[in-house]
Amino acid sequence: MNAPFESGPRTTQEFLAARRQAGYEIFLARLTGRSTALLSYEDVRAKLHALESSGQVLREIPINAIVGSVGRYADFTRSFLPKRDTDRLRWTQVKAMADGLTGFPPIEVYQLGEVYFVRDGNHRVSVMQQTGATHIQAYVTEVRSDVPLEPGIQPDDLILKGEYAGFLETTSLRALVPNTEISLTVPGKYRILLEHIEVHRFFMGIDQQRDIPYPEAVLHWYEYVYQPMVTAIQTSAILDDFPLRSDADLYLWVSEHRQALQDGLDVTIPPSEAAADLASQFSLKPRRVISRLGARLYDWITPDQLERGPRPGHWRRERLNIRTDTNQIFPEILVPLGENPEHWESLDQAIVIASQEGAHLHGLHIHPRGVDDPQHNEGLRTIFQGRCRQAGLGGTYHDAQGKIPRLVCEWSRWMDLIVLSLNHPPQPGPASRFRSGLRTILHRCPRPVLTVPKTISQVQNLLLAFDGSPKAWEALYLAGYLSANLDIPLHVTLVLEKPGARQAALDDARAYLEAHDRVAYHRIEGQPVDALLSLAEDLETDLILMGGYTANPWLEIFSGSTVEQMLRQSDLPLLICR
Repeated sequence: MNAPFESGPRTTQEFLAARRQAGYEIFLARLTGRSTALLSYEDVRAKLHALESSGQVLREIPINAIVGSVGRYADFTRSFLPKRDTDRLRWTQVKAMADGLTGFPPIEVYQLGEVYFVRDGNHRVSVMQQTGATHIQAYVTEVRSDVPLEPGIQPDDLILKGEYAGFLETTSLRALVPNTEISLTVPGKYRILLEHIEVHRFFMGIDQQRDIPYPEAVLHWYEYVYQPMVTAIQTSAILDDFPLRSDADLYLWVSEHRQALQDGLDVTIPPSEAAADLASQFSLKPRRVISRLGARLYDWITPDQLERGPRPGHWRRERLNIRTDTNQIFPEILVPLGENPEHWESLDQAIVIASQEGAHLHGLHIHPRGVDDPQHNEGLRTIFQGRCRQAGLGGTYHDAQGKIPRLVCEWSRWMDLIVLSLNHPPQPGPASRFRSGLRTILHRCPRPVLTVPKTISQVQNLLLAFDGSPKAWEALYLAGYLSANLDIPLHVTLVLEKPGARQAALDDARAYLEAHDRVAYHRIEGQPVDALLSLAEDLETDLILMGGYTANPWLEIFSGSTVEQMLRQSDLPLLICR
């Protein structure tokens, strides 16, 4: 390589052409924001904690997989075009050598993953690139790292690769879980993963009353925190909403979003539900964006009193299908609380249900914006928590400012049952119905609502009003669950206003409840409300289940409904389903 070779005008012109091409490449890179710089081998090796092996192997390597250089990474572009005029003599001599009879010897490279770094022979690579060659002979020294590199790697990618290498070195995750891959796309986030592991290790120590070795904590975090979250993310198809993000990106994002939701609620939100909420709020997919805009427009132009709420069964599909580890149907119960604890019949009723279900109670006190009495509010908190403790139940007190119907509906999304004191049932007449906050809640609330008059049900004898409508079917599902879970009688009744009408509905209910033992069926005629209440009295039932409003809110405001009449006339609690 030290023997001089004569370079003529042709090789000089080829060098000048390569220099011009390098200038174009650098100019285009500035426009696109994509770097044309070669990578520094020493910088990469240090960042990735890579170790060089001994020995070399001679083989052909692809030129387009060469991404860096040991010492001359600043002299050439990524495609090995010369960047300096001072390289003219050396470049033309190598070109003359390539055109000669003897050619030139193999270059020397380091191999790291799928890419190569030139140790000796940068000009030879540049010349071969200009001739259109796809491969070049090289003595290859392998360099080992837990972090793979691909030919398309950019300088900015090294920051992430370096952080990943540090993460793997700290956790020894590859040794604990071979072939695992935790790839983030945003710098600075591996530090957060390490914090997650430390927090997990801390709580493991508290639970097990011992010092937890770090490798044990890493493996336990991976198996019981990270992997279940990733599985939930993959199951929810949220990656389709964020195609440029990885599983690990979404793990962190969903974890943060889930924690933010839980902080103000003191309720455990399943990862899949947090992922779905994240996608609904932030996805840029056209259908998601259009859905959000449509929902906001609808909410803006439609009064709360005229909104129909979710479709029948939405609550069951959204909440119950994600619970595979419990038979509870009401693990989280929301109880809106009034100003006077003497009228907290709803809390008394919720305590009965929570005791049977092993549920957690959430007391929600709502006051108008700008009206807040901290001392009174603290007194309500003390009373609520005291009554929960007395009943041996977990309870969390919340206070909020705003409109009661809207806030109850917003909070209910993360709950399973809403229990309301029936202090002000809807009154007859369009104006009264429109002003009724309870009616608004029953239309918009995405969860079953249990309304409580002065009478408290011990949930020992159930009456289901069933007419075959979609919401009545939701009441049927709940009635079957309560009857079987509590081993209590269930009476299913169909009220026929006209003889022969909808008689098949009772047969459908009978088929669904075929496996239940303590079920009786009744077919009665007459005015629905009077007939139901009379039957309830005869059967000594203590809780009535029924479907919610079925008519359009506009129509129901003017014509009224069976639900409204039941709310006004029943002395028994009503479990109203949607």
